[in-house]
Amino acid sequence: MDIAENAALVVVDVQKGFEELGFWGTRNNPAADDNIAALIDVWQSTGRPVVFVRHDSVKPGSPLRTGYDGNDFKEYVEQRRGKGSGAELLITKSVNSAFLGTPDLGAWLREQGIAQVVLAGIQTNMCVETTARMGGNLGYDVLVAFDATYTFDLEGPFGWRQGADELARASAVSLHGGGFARVVTTGDVVAAAE
Repeated sequence: MDIAENAALVVVDVQKGFEELGFWGTRNNPAADDNIAALIDVWQSTGRPVVFVRHDSVKPGSPLRTGYDGNDFKEYVEQRRGKGSGAELLITKSVNSAFLGTPDLGAWLREQGIAQVVLAGIQTNMCVETTARMGGNLGYDVLVAFDATYTFDLEGPFGWRQGADELARASAVSLHGGGFARVVTTGDVVAAAE
């Protein structure tokens, strides 16, 4: 695997509000936070650009709503912000895709001459997947560090329920099998980036 010298790490919605399991339900992949931290560390130590994405929910009861403590980044992310020698960008959004946030992620990537993005964060099948799909459609070489993401059990139509692991796997299959992104492991990305 080749990781470009200017590949951007896009850290999606790693916010305190996702710790409120009473709201979200059962999550998967307890190692995700350690893997996200490892990716940020290697990106910062190698001078690569890091994009921190924050979801500013407009829903009144959301743990991610603006002005609520859950809107803040998790401590390990906040402690790492501003610590790298590479470019850093903060994007805020109120929809799933980081490409529809402020400032414009696509414009920033083009200005920086960046063609490759590595995604990590929350939730695998929501904002990470939507950002990966849009990035792939826009022509970026997108890698999703699968074990640096997590999600929650979910109920859909007709009373159908899917567990977090099932949803994450379905997301990975759709992204990888559909050609939107390459779904990879944190270990492989870190090894290639160091």
